[in-house]
Amino acid sequence: MDLRQLATLAAIAEHGSFSGAARALFTVQSNVSAHLARLEKELGVTLVDRKLGQLTEAGILVLGRARAIQREVDAVYDDLASLGEDVSGDARLGVIGTTARWLMPQLLTAVRDAHPRVRAIVVEASTTSLLPQLMSGQLDLAVVNLPLDDPDLVADPLFAEDLVVLAAMTHPLAEHDEVTLAELARHRLVLPAPGTALREDLEDEARRAGVTLQPLAEIDGVRLLASLAFEGFGAAIVPATAVPGWLKGPFKRVRVPGLPRRVVGVARRRRSAVGAPARAVQDLLVHVVLTKGPRQPGVHVMTPHEPPPSPAR
Repeated sequence: MDLRQLATLAAIAEHGSFSGAARALFTVQSNVSAHLARLEKELGVTLVDRKLGQLTEAGILVLGRARAIQREVDAVYDDLASLGEDVSGDARLGVIGTTARWLMPQLLTAVRDAHPRVRAIVVEASTTSLLPQLMSGQLDLAVVNLPLDDPDLVADPLFAEDLVVLAAMTHPLAEHDEVTLAELARHRLVLPAPGTALREDLEDEARRAGVTLQPLAEIDGVRLLASLAFEGFGAAIVPATAVPGWLKGPFKRVRVPGLPRRVVGVARRRRSAVGAPARAVQDLLVHVVLTKGPRQPGVHVMTPHEPPPSPAR
């Protein structure tokens, strides 16, 4: 097995045909066929269904590994090119939406000014969508909700943020400045999806209070949670940054004493070294959070090895 064979498989998958792969690789179709045949013979499986022009199940599995290997090879070149102070190359960063809104403009500006030859590729998604991309090597780093349950990932906390109830002015909860968990339990709420770190924290705190939160809808995505509350669908429990201070409208933030804080951190793969471009971005990420985070209402900056604040898990 060699890199040319793996690159051939990736090109076939990306361009949908042997001829398209040949054009992308600046070679002839017979070479594409030969490289694929040698790879299939070595592995003892069929990787591409010639009749359908599609990867087989085995081909899809090998493709994932092939792309990860290519990313590691690219990282070698990036690291060598960055031996001096002039860091260059791609840094692939995932980030949850509410954090992206205040953090990304400042982080990308810092990257542009400090490392103009680093290309930051940002993916905005929920934690549950970002973690598989991080594990597969599609992302170098991911800013996500903590804690993480996967032993193959490691994370450093960045900040914790208060949770608030967001309610349209037409909702009964908007009549209050502050409510208890017991009062919240009397209403059906728009809640984070089951299995997410935020939902588990809320359920833990509700159990300690001897109540059960009633879902009106369960959503994997804080920005959608907030949008539903803004539109009057129902009251939602959201992190403070989901409702920035400059945002005005017919809604109200309602405090809930005793709610845990959401902890946000930067995660990476435990067994894979982060390349020089991603290390540079991570360093700037930490700096931006330390200097700009305290200006965000409800955000409490944490040092890298500081444990999550009570009463969060």
